[in-house]
Amino acid sequence: MAKTILLVEDSEDDVFFATRAFKAAGIVAPVLRVEDGRRAIDYLNGKGPYADRAKFPFPYVVLLDIKMPLVTGFEVLQWIRKQSSYPTVPVVMFTSSNQECDIAKAYALGANAYLVKPNQAHNFSDLAGLIKRFWLDANVPPPQHGETAQSPEYFPSPLLNREQRAGF
Repeated sequence: MAKTILLVEDSEDDVFFATRAFKAAGIVAPVLRVEDGRRAIDYLNGKGPYADRAKFPFPYVVLLDIKMPLVTGFEVLQWIRKQSSYPTVPVVMFTSSNQECDIAKAYALGANAYLVKPNQAHNFSDLAGLIKRFWLDANVPPPQHGETAQSPEYFPSPLLNREQRAGF
């Protein structure tokens, strides 16, 4: 299965530089883009134009801008974390904001990482390389939408004594 990246970004310039940098970094995974938070939610739900999962597969990782029209990145992140079908999809905030209040809010809402977009085009390549090496090559995410995993309650805590574990 391809490791699809969902890029949620309203800036055409940032999309241009990011996709160019992804190619330069050797990212061969499909990078699909939506322009705002409302479309991101529709994509994740497989609604409307995104209903065809062969054409719009569930993302392996979401790169999410904060400041977007209609629905903000924070609102999308909060929505994702409340969904029972895919609350653990990796979400990387991919934004130009380096304000501490935005960083703190993103992590409080459940972001997996916070990356500040560079202000110079040539620095996008370094960031794209980091995304590739960690999120696509090294990271092993939890099972996602439509996948199954055994529930954690079947795995006794290593902190339990033998008698407590026997009850499992």
